[in-house]
Amino acid sequence: MYFSQIKWILTVFCMIIGLEAAQLDPTFVEKAKKGHTNNWAVLVDTSRFWFNYRHVANVLSIYRSVKRLGIPDSQIILMIADDMACNPRNPRPATVFNNANQHINVYGDDVEVDYRGYEVTVENFVRLLTGRLPPGTPRSKQLLSDEGSNVLIYLTGHGGDGFLKFQDSEEITSQEMADALEQMWQKQRYSCVI
Repeated sequence: MYFSQIKWILTVFCMIIGLEAAQLDPTFVEKAKKGHTNNWAVLVDTSRFWFNYRHVANVLSIYRSVKRLGIPDSQIILMIADDMACNPRNPRPATVFNNANQHINVYGDDVEVDYRGYEVTVENFVRLLTGRLPPGTPRSKQLLSDEGSNVLIYLTGHGGDGFLKFQDSEEITSQEMADALEQMWQKQRYSCVI
């Protein structure tokens, strides 16, 4: 168990420092896919408007990487505050790229967005993490992790020391985030969180 957690942490670390799964040693990727299977990802883009295109590209790059490492869509919660692929300013409709070379369309054909637009709020994010969702919430919008789960939480947007903005209208503070993680721990919703 300890070795599989180390592999999970190393895999996530490689993603965070910007390595695409394609650049990783193929045997490492295969071992990661065969290892611990109770892995979850909560990926959140908190910014709206065309000039924040990079934030959508960031979250979709991480989404693509965790999928390539074997985490299925049923264990990925994707929250995107704005739809850049369909933005009228997008010169290449239905695409999002993470670099100027435009080699990889990170939007792709198989992106499953669970929360979009005005659904991306601090309240919905905290409710998702803590499992305090309204009755009738679809399974695709729930983090169904448990005490054996590894959970990656990736947030991209604007912020500063001790806070992150959600759509320029509200903020989550580091204290609120710490409280949510403590509630998750008390409710046995993870073994390891990054």
